[in-house]
Amino acid sequence: MEKITVKGVGAVKTKPDYVEILLSLNVVDKDYTAAVNKANEKIEKLQSALSAVGYAKDDLKTLNFNVSTEYDYVQKNDRSERVFRGYNCSYSLKLGFDFTAKALANTLTAIANSGADAEFSIRFTVKEPEKVSEALLASATENARKKAEILCKASGKTLGELVSIDYNWSEISVYSDSNYALAAAPKMMLADACVPEFTPDDIDSSDSVAFVWEIN
Repeated sequence: MEKITVKGVGAVKTKPDYVEILLSLNVVDKDYTAAVNKANEKIEKLQSALSAVGYAKDDLKTLNFNVSTEYDYVQKNDRSERVFRGYNCSYSLKLGFDFTAKALANTLTAIANSGADAEFSIRFTVKEPEKVSEALLASATENARKKAEILCKASGKTLGELVSIDYNWSEISVYSDSNYALAAAPKMMLADACVPEFTPDDIDSSDSVAFVWEIN
C-alpha cells in the first residue's frame, strides 16, 4: 500500500479584542515588614484607582511576589565592602480587559494617577484564543489536503483513506507584535490628553499538522 505524507500549514490573521497590562511594583526598605507593607499600600492605591473606573478588586491579578536582599558596594580602606541596602519587595501584576480605545485610555490614566509609581507594559491579544486555535487547525487541514490532491494528480494517483494525523499540541502565540511600553508612567501621563492614540496591528498566528493518506 502506497502512502503520502503531507504537512499542512494553517495561517490566521486576527484583530486584537483584549488587552493585558503587565505591571511591576518595587519597594526597598531596610526593614522587612516595612518593605512588604509599603508594597501592599501601592497595590491598594492601584486597586482604588482602578475601582474608580469600573474594575473589581480581584481584576488585578498577582503573577509573582518576591522579597530579596539588596546590597551596595562601597570603597573603604582601599577595599570594596558589601553594605546591606535593604529588602526589595516586588510584585508582578496583570490586568486584563476588553479592548476599546476609551477603556485603554481610562485605565492608563487611572494607573498613572494612582500614586503607585508602577512600571507597566501593554500587550494586545484575543479574549478567546481557543477559537484562533480551531481556525488554525481547520486551515492547516485544508492546506494539507489541497497539497496532497495536487501531488496525487501530478503523479497520476488518487487520494485514498486518511491513515494518521500527527500534531504537536504546543501553545500558539496570540499576541500582536505591536509594542506599547511606558516606563515611569505617572511622570508621563497626568491626564487623558496625554494618552497616545494607538491601533494595534493584527495578530498573525500559524500552526502545522502532518497527515498520512493512502494513495491509489
